[in-house]
Amino acid sequence: MSIEDKVGQLFVLHVYGEQAEAVSAADAAANQAYVGVPTPAEAVAKFRPGGVIYFAWANNTKNPQQIARLSNGIQRAAAATPSGVPVMVSVDQEHGIVARIDKPATQFPGAMALAAGRSTVNAVAAGAVAGAELRAMGVQQDYAPVADVNVNPANPVIGVRSFGSDPTLAATLTAAQVVGYQSAGESATAKHFPGHGDTATDSHTGLPVITHTRAELDRIDLPPFRAAIRAGVDSIMTAHIVVPALDPSGDPATLSRPILTGVLRERLGFKGVVVTDSLDMAGVRQKYGDDRVPVLALKAGADVLLNPPVPQAAYDGVLAAVRSGEVSEQRLDQSVRRILELKARRGLVAAPYVDEGRVARVVGTRLNEAVAQRVADASVTLLKDAADVLPVRPGRSLLVTGYDSGGSVAGVAARITARGVAADALGAGTSPTQAQVDAAAAAARTHDVTVVLTSNASTSPRQQALVTALQATGKPVVQVALRNPYDIAAFPAVPTALLTYSSKDVSLDALARVLTGSLQPKGRLPVAIPAANGSTLFDYGSGIRSTR
Repeated sequence: MSIEDKVGQLFVLHVYGEQAEAVSAADAAANQAYVGVPTPAEAVAKFRPGGVIYFAWANNTKNPQQIARLSNGIQRAAAATPSGVPVMVSVDQEHGIVARIDKPATQFPGAMALAAGRSTVNAVAAGAVAGAELRAMGVQQDYAPVADVNVNPANPVIGVRSFGSDPTLAATLTAAQVVGYQSAGESATAKHFPGHGDTATDSHTGLPVITHTRAELDRIDLPPFRAAIRAGVDSIMTAHIVVPALDPSGDPATLSRPILTGVLRERLGFKGVVVTDSLDMAGVRQKYGDDRVPVLALKAGADVLLNPPVPQAAYDGVLAAVRSGEVSEQRLDQSVRRILELKARRGLVAAPYVDEGRVARVVGTRLNEAVAQRVADASVTLLKDAADVLPVRPGRSLLVTGYDSGGSVAGVAARITARGVAADALGAGTSPTQAQVDAAAAAARTHDVTVVLTSNASTSPRQQALVTALQATGKPVVQVALRNPYDIAAFPAVPTALLTYSSKDVSLDALARVLTGSLQPKGRLPVAIPAANGSTLFDYGSGIRSTR
C-alpha cells in the first residue's frame, strides 16, 4: 500500500445519500460541501477511507434493503481503488435513544432497560440479534455498547445509554453485549474510554472534566472496559474528556498519550483497534485546529479517526505529518495493520458484499421482535404504588397524557384500550404550554385514573407544572418515566411511579400490560435516585415486583 492508501485507512467518513453511485441533488450538494465530490462512491475513490459511518440525517438509513444496496455500492467503489481494501461500514446503533436505523429493524429499549432486567442472557441475545441484522445490511461495526458508568444524575449526554451506576453490573452487561455482537460477526466497540459517566457537560458542545482520582477511576470507570477487553472486544472508542488524574496537560483523552497508550494499551493490555469519538465534536476542537487534531490523536495512540469535520484538512494534516517524520511510517503501519487485521478477522476481506435478497429474512423477524419484547418486559420498574392504583381494572376510565413524542401518548392509550380498559389520549407535547396543562387537568377530573408520561422531567419545568396540576385534581395519578429514571425526584409526592427507560414500541407494550395487570413489573433500579435535598429518594436495586 502507498502512504496515501495507508493514511486513508485511518479515516471513517460520513457520506450523504441512499445509494453510492447516484444521489439526490440535495445529497450531492451536501457531499460536495463535505468531501468535495458529489457521491459516496466518488468520496471513497478520493480519500480511500478505511470506513464509512451511516446516519439517518445523511439519508443513509431509509430501510434495510436500501442500506444493503448502499453498502454494496460503497464496497464496489472500494474495490476499484488502488489497494482494493474493503470499507468497514459502521453505525451508532446503541438502541434506545441512539438508534440510527429505525423499523423494520428490531428496536431494543437500550442499555439501562437491559440493566433493569439484570439478565446477561438477554444482553447477549440482544447483541446477537442486533449484530446479525447489521451484518445482513452490510454494516460490520457497531459503536456499542456504552461502557460508561452513569454515576452523575445530571449527566446530559449518557443517562439511559449507560447500564447504570454500579461498575460491576455495567462490566457484566458490557461484556455480555460484546459477546453477543461478536458472536454474530459484528465488531463491537466499548465506549467512551476512560469513562464519560460522571460529567454535567456534553462533549458535543463543551469539554468535560472528570475529577475522579486514580483510585476512583479504577473502582468506578475502568471495570467495564477491563471486562470488554477480557471478552475480546474488537475496538474501544475514546472520550473527549479531560481527566487530570491521568493526564494533567488539559488535553482530552482522545489526544492524550498517557491515557490511550499509557493506560489503555500498557496498563489494561488492549491490543485491538482504538477509534476516536467523532472529531467534529466541540470537546476535541477547542485547543487545536482540524488539521492537527487527527495527528495528535494518532500520536496519542488512536488508530481510527472518526468523522473529521473537514476531511481534506484532516487527511492532508496526517499525510504531511508522516512525510515530515513527525509520525513515523512504522507508527502509521501499526494502526493500519490493526485495521486490516480486524477487517480480515470479521470476514470483510473475503466477503465484502451482502446478499440483498436475504435482508428481509434476517432483519425485523418475529423471533427477533420477541427477543426485544422479552428485554422490555423484564425492564419495567415499579417504584411505588402508595394508593394501590395498579392494576387498572376494566370499568375504570383512564386518561393518558403528558410527554408526546412519536405518538407515545396515543400509543399507550391504544394499547391499554386493546386490553379491555377504556383509555383516552390527550398529548401535551414535549414542553406543555399552560393551555395544554389546563386542558389535561380538566380532562383528568372526568376520569378515574390519569397516566402521565414524562421524559427528562427533572430538567423540564413545564413537564413538572403538568404533573403538579394533575396531582392537584385529587384524582389518582400514575407517573411513567419514558427515559431517565430521575424524573420522580421532581415530584416525589406522586403516589404511583413507573419506569420504562425507553419509548420504543416494545416498552410501550410492556407498560400497557403492567398497567392492566397482565404483566408483573420485574425491573430493578440500575441507579440510585437522589432527592432534591441531597438524600437518597430510591436506592439502587429498588423495585416492587408485583401490582397485587
